[in-house]
Amino acid sequence: MTVVNLQYYAQLREQAGTSAEQVDTAARSLRELYEELRIARGFSLAADALKVAVNAQFSAWERPLRDGDTIVFIPPVAGG
Repeated sequence: MTVVNLQYYAQLREQAGTSAEQVDTAARSLRELYEELRIARGFSLAADALKVAVNAQFSAWERPLRDGDTIVFIPPVAGG
């Protein structure tokens, strides 16, 4: 299992009911982690609609997870 720190913004924060959490996961990649969370937290956005950053750097969805990573899922920005 891998322990990662998550930060949520906007719609994802509302759906998760929190702005941050630490999770223990068996996911191997960022995409697997998001799909795990999408089911568990009821996220309505598909991974392809988001950007993802790890340790303050944008990352590819296929990046392997490492213990202690800080991951931010970034939803599309709404506004006008």
